[in-house]
Amino acid sequence: MAEQKKDVKSFVEGVFSAENQSAASLSEQKLGKYNNIAVKMFHTGVLTSKEMLIPAFADLASKILQGVNTYRKLYFVNVLKIDLKYVLLIELLIGIYDVLNNPLMGAAYDHTRTRWGKARPYILFSTAPFFIVSAMLYFGAIFLGTNAGDDPRKIVFVFVMLFLQETFSTIYGIPRGSMLSLQTANPKDRIKVGLLQEYIGGLGTGAVYALFMPLMELNNKGYIHFPAPYLFATLAAVAAVFGIIGNMSLAIHCKERILLQPKPAPLTKTIFYILKNKYMLRNFIAGFATSWWADGGYSWDIVTQQEIYGGTIFAFLVELPQNIINPLSVTFIPKFQKFFKNNRDALITLRLWDLACTVLMVTVGVPFVHNRLVVCLICAFCLGLNAANNGPANVFEAEVNREINDYTEYVTGERPDGTIGLLTGLLGKVTAPLNTVLSIALMKWSGYDTTLPQLPWIQGSLTVYRKVFFLYRGIHIIPTLVHVIPYFFYDLVGEKREKMYIALNERRALMANEHSENEDMIAELATALSDSVDG
Repeated sequence: MAEQKKDVKSFVEGVFSAENQSAASLSEQKLGKYNNIAVKMFHTGVLTSKEMLIPAFADLASKILQGVNTYRKLYFVNVLKIDLKYVLLIELLIGIYDVLNNPLMGAAYDHTRTRWGKARPYILFSTAPFFIVSAMLYFGAIFLGTNAGDDPRKIVFVFVMLFLQETFSTIYGIPRGSMLSLQTANPKDRIKVGLLQEYIGGLGTGAVYALFMPLMELNNKGYIHFPAPYLFATLAAVAAVFGIIGNMSLAIHCKERILLQPKPAPLTKTIFYILKNKYMLRNFIAGFATSWWADGGYSWDIVTQQEIYGGTIFAFLVELPQNIINPLSVTFIPKFQKFFKNNRDALITLRLWDLACTVLMVTVGVPFVHNRLVVCLICAFCLGLNAANNGPANVFEAEVNREINDYTEYVTGERPDGTIGLLTGLLGKVTAPLNTVLSIALMKWSGYDTTLPQLPWIQGSLTVYRKVFFLYRGIHIIPTLVHVIPYFFYDLVGEKREKMYIALNERRALMANEHSENEDMIAELATALSDSVDG
C-alpha cells in the first residue's frame, strides 16, 4: 500500500510539477548571469513601427472576413437556398475532419525550427490558399444560382469549400495566432500591437456591418439592383486581397525574437502539458462546460434588425452609439491600465460590465419587444455602453491569454502552442454533435419561418419575436459568466508575473549561449535592446 501511494505521489508530481530544464526549476546561479539582458527583454520594447503596423493591417482582412462569416448561415440558407439541416450536418462533418487534421498540424508546428523562424514559413505559404478558398465559398451563388434548393451541386460545393477552408485555416491559423508571442517578450510591445489590431481591425468589421444591412434592405425593397450573391462575393474578394497582401508582408517583414527549445519534446509528452498549467486547465474546464451551447444556428442579428427594429434606418440608429464609441474605445486602454493594478482585474471588471449590459438588454427587451421605441432605445444605450470597453477588454484578454501560454513555457521549458492550442480548440469539435442537435431544437423552438422575406413583423407572432430576441442577445449569458470565473483564481500578477518573465528570458539567453545556431539571434536581440535603450 505504501509503495502504491508513493507511485501515485510520484506520478502526480511528475505530471503537475515543473520539468527539470524549465525556467521554474533551474537554479538562480545558472540563470543569474543573464539577469541583465533578461530584465531589458521584459522592460524594453524592440518592435519597430513597421512591425507594429503590419500585423494590424493583416488583421484588417481577418476582421473583414469575420464580418462576412457572421452572415454565413444566412448566405447558405437565404442565398444558396440550402436547408439549414444540411448546413448543420456539413458543419458537423467538417468538425469531425477538424478533429483528425488538427493534431497533425499542431505536432508539425511545434516541431518546426527553421532559419526564418517557427511561424513565418507557414504564414507565408498558407495565407494565399486560405483567403482564396474563403473568397471562392462566397462566389458559389453566382456560379450555381440561387434557385433549386435541392440541387446536390450546391451541397457538394459547400462541403468541398468548407473542407478546403478548414484545411488551410489549420495550417494558417495556428502560426498566425502565435506570431506576436514569438516577436517580443515585452508586454508593452504586445499591448501596443493589440491596440492597433483592435482599432484597424475593428474598422474592417464595422465597414462590413455598416454596408451589409442597408444594401440587403435596399435590394429586398427593390430600390437598387445589387443582388446578395454579388454583395457576398465582393466583400469576400476584398478580404482576400487585404489578407494575402497583409499576412505575406507580416511573414516577410516581422521577425521572431523569442528563442525556443532547439529539440522540442515528443507529442506524447506535450499533450499532457495542459495539466502543468493550472490557469489553462481552469479555462479548459470552463470551456468544456459550455462548448455544447448553441443559439439556433441562424443570423438572429439580421432578423432582429430587419423585423423587430423595423429596418435599416432604425437599425442604423440603434447601432450608431456602438459604431461611434467602438473605435474610440482603444483610447481608454492607457486609462484602464492606470486605474487597474493588473490585466486580470481589468479583464474581470470589463467582462462583468459586458454581462451587465446583456442582462439589462434582455430584461427590458424581451417583455417590450413589441414596442419599437423601447427596444431600440435600450439596445442603443446598452450597445453603446458595451462598446466603451471593447478595445480594452479584448486587448487585456489577449495579453492574459499570452501570459498563460508563457506560463507553460516557464514550467515545462517547451512552447507547444500548436499541441495545447489544438487540445483546447477541440472542445467544440468533441461536443459538435450535441451542439448541432441543440441548434436544430432551438430553431424549432423559436417557431421562426425562414421562408418568409425579412420585413417588419412579418412572422406575426409576439412569442416568436421574444424568442428571437432572446436567441440574439440572451442565450450566451451563462457561458459568459462561466468563462469569467477562472480569472478570479488567476494569480499570475505583480511581482510573480515579473519574476516569471525574467526567469523565462534568462533561460532563453542561456539556450542561445549553449546552442551555436542561436548566436546570431541573441546578438541581434542584444543589439536591438541596446539601440532601444539608447534611443
